[in-house]
Amino acid sequence: MVEISVLLSLGIVLALPEYGYDLVSRLNDNWKNMISLPGKSKSKRHLIRFLKYSLIFIASTVLISCLWFVPTVKKLSSRSLKDTTVYDAIIVPGVPFNPPTWDRVMQMRVLWATHLYKTGHTKNIIMSGSSVYSPFVEAKIMKLYAIKMGVPVNHIFIEEQAEHSTENIWYSYKLAKANGFKKVALASDPFQTRLLYSFVKEHTKDMQFLPIIFDTLKTLSHAEPKINYDSLRIPNFVALPDRQGYWQRLRGTMGKHIDFKE
Repeated sequence: MVEISVLLSLGIVLALPEYGYDLVSRLNDNWKNMISLPGKSKSKRHLIRFLKYSLIFIASTVLISCLWFVPTVKKLSSRSLKDTTVYDAIIVPGVPFNPPTWDRVMQMRVLWATHLYKTGHTKNIIMSGSSVYSPFVEAKIMKLYAIKMGVPVNHIFIEEQAEHSTENIWYSYKLAKANGFKKVALASDPFQTRLLYSFVKEHTKDMQFLPIIFDTLKTLSHAEPKINYDSLRIPNFVALPDRQGYWQRLRGTMGKHIDFKE
Protein backbone atom coordinates (compact mmCIF):
# COMPACT_ATOMS: atom_id res chain seq x y z
CA MET A 1 0.00 0.00 0.00
CA VAL A 2 2.89 2.36 0.72
CA GLU A 3 4.25 1.71 -2.78
CA ILE A 4 0.86 2.60 -4.25
CA SER A 5 0.78 5.90 -2.37
CA VAL A 6 4.28 6.79 -3.55
CA LEU A 7 3.50 5.97 -7.18
CA LEU A 8 0.22 7.86 -7.05
CA SER A 9 1.87 10.91 -5.52
CA LEU A 10 4.66 10.93 -8.10
CA GLY A 11 2.17 10.46 -10.90
CA ILE A 12 -0.02 13.34 -9.78
CA VAL A 13 2.94 15.69 -9.35
CA LEU A 14 4.31 14.78 -12.77
CA ALA A 15 1.02 15.02 -14.62
CA LEU A 16 -0.62 17.92 -12.84
CA PRO A 17 2.09 20.00 -11.16
CA GLU A 18 -0.24 22.95 -10.61
CA TYR A 19 -2.39 20.71 -8.40
CA GLY A 20 -0.22 17.74 -7.52
CA TYR A 21 2.34 19.53 -5.34
CA ASP A 22 -0.41 21.13 -3.31
CA LEU A 23 -2.43 17.91 -2.99
CA VAL A 24 0.45 15.72 -1.85
CA SER A 25 1.73 18.19 0.75
CA ARG A 26 -1.80 18.89 1.98
CA LEU A 27 -2.60 15.19 2.41
CA ASN A 28 0.66 14.50 4.23
CA ASP A 29 0.24 17.43 6.61
CA ASN A 30 -3.41 16.67 7.37
CA TRP A 31 -2.86 12.99 8.07
CA LYS A 32 0.20 13.65 10.24
CA ASN A 33 -1.73 16.22 12.28
CA MET A 34 -4.70 13.91 12.75
CA ILE A 35 -2.57 10.96 13.84
CA SER A 36 -0.53 13.06 16.29
CA LEU A 37 -3.49 14.73 18.01
CA PRO A 38 -3.25 14.36 21.80
CA GLY A 39 -5.78 12.11 23.44
CA LYS A 40 -6.25 9.88 20.42
CA SER A 41 -6.64 6.27 21.41
CA LYS A 42 -4.72 3.52 19.66
CA SER A 43 -7.89 2.26 18.00
CA LYS A 44 -8.71 5.71 16.62
CA ARG A 45 -5.21 6.09 15.23
CA HIS A 46 -5.59 2.72 13.50
CA LEU A 47 -8.92 3.86 12.09
CA ILE A 48 -7.38 7.04 10.72
CA ARG A 49 -4.58 5.05 9.09
CA PHE A 50 -7.13 2.67 7.61
CA LEU A 51 -9.12 5.56 6.17
CA LYS A 52 -5.95 7.11 4.77
CA TYR A 53 -4.88 4.00 2.91
CA SER A 54 -8.44 3.32 1.79
CA LEU A 55 -8.55 6.76 0.22
CA ILE A 56 -5.23 6.14 -1.50
CA PHE A 57 -6.48 2.79 -2.80
CA ILE A 58 -9.69 4.34 -4.14
CA ALA A 59 -7.79 7.21 -5.79
CA SER A 60 -5.33 4.75 -7.32
CA THR A 61 -8.17 2.62 -8.65
CA VAL A 62 -9.88 5.62 -10.22
CA LEU A 63 -6.60 6.79 -11.76
CA ILE A 64 -5.79 3.37 -13.18
CA SER A 65 -9.30 3.01 -14.58
CA CYS A 66 -8.93 6.39 -16.31
CA LEU A 67 -5.71 5.24 -17.97
CA TRP A 68 -6.67 1.63 -18.66
CA PHE A 69 -8.29 2.21 -22.05
CA VAL A 70 -5.89 4.95 -23.16
CA PRO A 71 -3.45 3.90 -25.91
CA THR A 72 0.16 3.33 -24.89
CA VAL A 73 2.82 5.97 -25.50
CA LYS A 74 4.25 3.90 -28.36
CA LYS A 75 0.86 3.65 -30.05
CA LEU A 76 0.11 7.35 -29.59
CA SER A 77 3.45 8.33 -31.13
CA SER A 78 3.21 5.89 -34.03
CA ARG A 79 -0.34 6.99 -34.83
CA SER A 80 0.61 10.67 -34.84
CA LEU A 81 3.70 10.23 -36.96
CA LYS A 82 1.81 7.96 -39.33
CA ASP A 83 -0.94 10.51 -39.90
CA THR A 84 1.49 13.35 -40.61
CA THR A 85 5.19 13.75 -40.03
CA VAL A 86 5.06 17.55 -39.81
CA TYR A 87 2.75 19.45 -37.44
CA ASP A 88 1.93 23.11 -37.69
CA ALA A 89 2.39 23.43 -33.93
CA ILE A 90 2.93 21.43 -30.76
CA ILE A 91 1.55 22.39 -27.34
CA VAL A 92 3.90 22.24 -24.35
CA PRO A 93 2.26 22.61 -20.89
CA GLY A 94 4.28 24.56 -18.38
CA VAL A 95 5.46 23.87 -14.84
CA PRO A 96 6.44 26.32 -12.07
CA PHE A 97 9.88 27.87 -12.41
CA ASN A 98 11.85 28.22 -9.18
CA PRO A 99 15.19 29.92 -9.88
CA PRO A 100 18.06 29.64 -10.31
CA THR A 101 17.47 26.50 -12.37
CA TRP A 102 14.73 24.55 -14.16
CA ASP A 103 13.40 21.37 -12.62
CA ARG A 104 13.40 17.91 -14.22
CA VAL A 105 9.87 18.20 -15.59
CA MET A 106 10.44 21.54 -17.32
CA GLN A 107 13.78 20.29 -18.58
CA MET A 108 12.39 17.21 -20.31
CA ARG A 109 9.41 19.05 -21.82
CA VAL A 110 11.57 21.83 -23.28
CA LEU A 111 14.19 19.35 -24.50
CA TRP A 112 11.53 17.25 -26.21
CA ALA A 113 9.85 20.27 -27.80
CA THR A 114 13.11 21.61 -29.23
CA HIS A 115 13.99 18.12 -30.46
CA LEU A 116 10.68 17.86 -32.32
CA TYR A 117 11.30 21.26 -33.91
CA LYS A 118 14.88 20.53 -34.94
CA THR A 119 13.98 17.13 -36.40
CA GLY A 120 11.23 18.66 -38.51
CA HIS A 121 8.22 17.16 -36.74
CA THR A 122 6.75 20.60 -36.01
CA LYS A 123 6.96 24.03 -37.57
CA ASN A 124 6.07 25.94 -34.39
CA ILE A 125 5.98 25.53 -30.61
CA ILE A 126 3.26 26.86 -28.30
CA MET A 127 4.54 27.23 -24.74
CA SER A 128 1.63 27.39 -22.28
CA GLY A 129 1.34 28.45 -18.66
CA SER A 130 0.69 31.48 -16.49
CA SER A 131 2.38 32.51 -13.23
CA VAL A 132 0.76 30.02 -10.86
CA TYR A 133 3.01 28.96 -8.00
CA SER A 134 6.04 31.17 -8.63
CA PRO A 135 6.45 34.78 -9.79
CA PHE A 136 7.29 33.82 -13.37
CA VAL A 137 5.04 33.20 -16.35
CA GLU A 138 5.88 29.59 -17.18
CA ALA A 139 5.39 30.02 -20.94
CA LYS A 140 7.83 32.95 -21.08
CA ILE A 141 10.51 31.06 -19.14
CA MET A 142 10.22 28.02 -21.41
CA LYS A 143 10.37 30.31 -24.45
CA LEU A 144 13.69 31.76 -23.24
CA TYR A 145 15.12 28.27 -22.83
CA ALA A 146 13.93 27.19 -26.29
CA ILE A 147 15.46 30.29 -27.92
CA LYS A 148 18.79 29.58 -26.21
CA MET A 149 18.56 26.02 -27.54
CA GLY A 150 18.26 27.19 -31.12
CA VAL A 151 14.54 27.60 -31.87
CA PRO A 152 13.87 30.86 -33.78
CA VAL A 153 11.84 33.33 -31.76
CA ASN A 154 9.28 33.75 -34.53
CA HIS A 155 8.42 30.06 -34.30
CA ILE A 156 7.63 30.15 -30.57
CA PHE A 157 4.20 31.26 -29.40
CA ILE A 158 3.20 31.77 -25.78
CA GLU A 159 -0.13 31.19 -24.07
CA GLU A 160 -0.02 32.82 -20.63
CA GLN A 161 -3.58 32.47 -19.35
CA ALA A 162 -3.63 28.79 -18.30
CA GLU A 163 -3.34 27.91 -14.61
CA HIS A 164 -4.19 24.21 -14.97
CA SER A 165 -3.27 21.42 -17.38
CA THR A 166 -6.73 21.29 -18.92
CA GLU A 167 -6.48 25.03 -19.56
CA ASN A 168 -3.06 24.52 -21.14
CA ILE A 169 -4.77 22.30 -23.69
CA TRP A 170 -7.83 24.42 -24.40
CA TYR A 171 -6.30 27.91 -24.49
CA SER A 172 -3.33 26.71 -26.56
CA TYR A 173 -5.66 24.91 -28.96
CA LYS A 174 -7.63 28.14 -29.43
CA LEU A 175 -4.37 30.06 -29.98
CA ALA A 176 -3.30 27.52 -32.57
CA LYS A 177 -6.54 27.80 -34.49
CA ALA A 178 -6.44 31.60 -34.30
CA ASN A 179 -3.05 31.47 -36.02
CA GLY A 180 -4.30 29.15 -38.73
CA PHE A 181 -2.52 26.04 -37.45
CA LYS A 182 -4.45 23.01 -38.61
CA LYS A 183 -2.23 20.13 -37.51
CA VAL A 184 -1.64 20.37 -33.76
CA ALA A 185 -0.24 17.90 -31.23
CA LEU A 186 0.31 17.75 -27.47
CA ALA A 187 3.99 17.22 -26.63
CA SER A 188 4.43 16.33 -22.98
CA ASP A 189 5.54 13.52 -20.68
CA PRO A 190 3.77 10.17 -21.10
CA PHE A 191 1.86 10.28 -17.80
CA GLN A 192 0.35 13.70 -18.42
CA THR A 193 -0.40 12.76 -22.02
CA ARG A 194 -2.41 9.72 -21.00
CA LEU A 195 -4.16 11.57 -18.18
CA LEU A 196 -5.28 14.34 -20.54
CA TYR A 197 -6.17 11.98 -23.39
CA SER A 198 -9.91 11.89 -22.67
CA PHE A 199 -10.10 15.66 -22.21
CA VAL A 200 -8.34 16.24 -25.52
CA LYS A 201 -10.57 13.80 -27.38
CA GLU A 202 -13.71 15.30 -25.86
CA HIS A 203 -12.96 18.96 -26.46
CA THR A 204 -10.83 19.03 -29.61
CA LYS A 205 -11.56 17.40 -32.93
CA ASP A 206 -8.15 16.88 -34.43
CA MET A 207 -5.38 17.22 -31.84
CA GLN A 208 -2.81 14.43 -31.85
CA PHE A 209 -0.16 13.31 -29.37
CA LEU A 210 3.64 13.29 -29.45
CA PRO A 211 4.59 12.11 -25.95
CA ILE A 212 8.19 12.09 -24.80
CA ILE A 213 10.14 8.99 -25.81
CA PHE A 214 12.69 8.57 -23.04
CA ASP A 215 15.10 6.46 -25.08
CA THR A 216 15.36 9.39 -27.47
CA LEU A 217 15.46 11.96 -24.68
CA LYS A 218 18.49 10.24 -23.13
CA THR A 219 20.50 10.85 -26.29
CA LEU A 220 20.00 14.63 -26.15
CA SER A 221 22.25 17.13 -24.41
CA HIS A 222 20.88 17.99 -20.96
CA ALA A 223 23.04 21.08 -20.46
CA GLU A 224 20.97 23.94 -19.10
CA PRO A 225 21.21 27.18 -21.08
CA LYS A 226 21.72 30.39 -19.13
CA ILE A 227 18.72 32.71 -19.29
CA ASN A 228 17.99 36.15 -17.86
CA TYR A 229 14.97 35.31 -15.75
CA ASP A 230 15.21 38.30 -13.40
CA SER A 231 13.64 40.57 -16.00
CA LEU A 232 10.56 38.31 -16.04
CA ARG A 233 9.99 38.29 -12.28
CA ILE A 234 6.49 39.55 -11.43
CA PRO A 235 6.41 42.12 -8.59
CA ASN A 236 3.88 41.68 -5.78
CA PHE A 237 3.11 38.17 -7.00
CA VAL A 238 0.32 36.22 -5.28
CA ALA A 239 0.42 32.43 -5.69
CA LEU A 240 -2.67 30.51 -6.74
CA PRO A 241 -3.32 28.93 -3.28
CA ASP A 242 -3.52 32.45 -1.83
CA ARG A 243 -6.01 33.51 -4.50
CA GLN A 244 -8.27 30.47 -4.66
CA GLY A 245 -9.59 27.94 -2.17
CA TYR A 246 -8.72 24.26 -2.32
CA TRP A 247 -11.93 23.11 -4.01
CA GLN A 248 -11.88 26.00 -6.44
CA ARG A 249 -8.40 24.94 -7.56
CA LEU A 250 -9.57 21.36 -7.89
CA ARG A 251 -12.40 22.48 -10.16
CA GLY A 252 -9.83 24.33 -12.25
CA THR A 253 -7.74 21.19 -12.59
CA MET A 254 -10.84 19.40 -13.90
CA GLY A 255 -11.42 22.13 -16.49
CA LYS A 256 -14.49 23.59 -14.79
CA HIS A 257 -13.26 27.17 -15.12
CA ILE A 258 -13.16 27.02 -18.91
CA ASP A 259 -15.91 28.61 -20.96
CA PHE A 260 -15.94 26.30 -23.97
CA LYS A 261 -18.46 28.52 -25.75
CA GLU A 262 -16.09 31.45 -26.08
